[in-house]
Amino acid sequence: MFRSQPNSEMIGGRQATSGGKWFLAVLPLALLLSASGINGQYMSPPVHYHKVCVCASNIVSCSKMNLTSVPTALPTYTALLDVSFNSITRLRAEWTSVKLSRLHSLLLSNNGLTFLSSEAFVHVTRLRYLDLSSNGLRLLEELIFEPLEHLEVLLLYNNHISQIDRSAFSGLASLQKLYLSQNQITRFPMELLKDRGRLETLTLLDVSSNRIKALPLHELHALPAWIKNDLYIHNNPLPCSCDLYNLLAPWDLQRLSSATDFKADHTCQLPGSQKEKVAILDLNRLHLNCSEVKIMDEKAYLGQYLVLACDTRKRGMLKSWALPVNVTVSPDDNSAKVLPGGSLQIGPLKPEDTGTYICYATSDSLNETLHIAVEVFNFTMSGGLENIKTAYTTLLGCLASVVMVFIYLYFTPCHCACCPGQDLSPERSGENSLHSSTLSVSQMNKESGKEELDKMDKGFLNRHAFLGPKDPKDQLDQNGRLNPIGEEEEDWQGENLARWKSEAESVSSVCSGTPMVV
Repeated sequence: MFRSQPNSEMIGGRQATSGGKWFLAVLPLALLLSASGINGQYMSPPVHYHKVCVCASNIVSCSKMNLTSVPTALPTYTALLDVSFNSITRLRAEWTSVKLSRLHSLLLSNNGLTFLSSEAFVHVTRLRYLDLSSNGLRLLEELIFEPLEHLEVLLLYNNHISQIDRSAFSGLASLQKLYLSQNQITRFPMELLKDRGRLETLTLLDVSSNRIKALPLHELHALPAWIKNDLYIHNNPLPCSCDLYNLLAPWDLQRLSSATDFKADHTCQLPGSQKEKVAILDLNRLHLNCSEVKIMDEKAYLGQYLVLACDTRKRGMLKSWALPVNVTVSPDDNSAKVLPGGSLQIGPLKPEDTGTYICYATSDSLNETLHIAVEVFNFTMSGGLENIKTAYTTLLGCLASVVMVFIYLYFTPCHCACCPGQDLSPERSGENSLHSSTLSVSQMNKESGKEELDKMDKGFLNRHAFLGPKDPKDQLDQNGRLNPIGEEEEDWQGENLARWKSEAESVSSVCSGTPMVV
């Protein structure tokens, strides 16, 4: 018994030695498998589509098959490929070895995708529908979708996208619908709707339920109704303001789908630490007292030309117009004509052009009627400006007159005998008093003949300057004011008498507002 023990130990030693050799042989293979397991594409070997997919004519459905890569050897006639609800985390350039020129729909939703190769779509350039929703994408790099010039619908909602390169959607010349909701986007992609990056065929843009805190309100307000009808911006942390209300309220009045379908989800945050959410359409009544919004009203002046836009909710509708008093636009009417885009041009405007213009828009699925109220003011634009200029000029003239009166009253040099530094001799005092009373009359007399005036002044001063009136009542004129010269019983003869009386009347008329003593 005891001898057999060494034999058993020897046998166990030989077994341990052979087991060690087996472990060393298997270890590299285990390390290789674990390393390849890090990459989701190589956790399992490629699978032929016949084994896991259901085929129906040109449709290949491989959904919910726990795949880590797209099946291989796909038929070239495949038109729709569904590999959704699998575990494909990376879409590399070589995910298909053959060019699928007939593939128009590719469904990759609910796969946990975190990486898209920049050449992932070079073999499927005829795609019209691409579903990448409900994955783990965080970044859209530049020109990532450039090969897809025929793509019409792109679904990217319910990812973790926070960064979008401005050229990520370049080359999508046929894109009509872009879904970016339920991501972490913080900037509104206005370049998709205007300027050089504009997608000409885009009719639907969904950026709802993101982290956008500011919108280009004035630029969005200027967009046509057929874009705003499918422009979804609800459930974003937007700050409340009357400008935001003025953007959304017309959408609601026009019954645009983006406003009416998600009316309860259009909220904004009031100022304050609590970040209280309120309905945007209630800002005019409950919170900010925003002014009432009116749409489709036009104001113009006589002689102008006015273009009325038939701003419909759908693009490319057939449009016709009815003038006030329900008169249809005729080709022979020179004052109203329909432009190629469906707008109505009226003018030169007359007062009777005031009224409501009706646009009837029809399509296969929608009929729409728009009413536009036009008010024509009963004067021209230039006439109105001239009236303003005239009133302004008149006001300036009045102000200048007031300034001149103040200058005359308070800044005229003093010539009276009581002023400091003046010669107080009786003769000089009388002369200054007379000249201070006559003002402009003296200047006129200087021009007509200074010598004759001097003779007349001396005679008048010698006889009347220092003689008091016989009766105080004689110094009052008919209005009860002091007469600076007085009425004399003595008759004056010749030209001097007539001239002197004329001068006296002039002095009285100039200074009639202030009693003067000479």
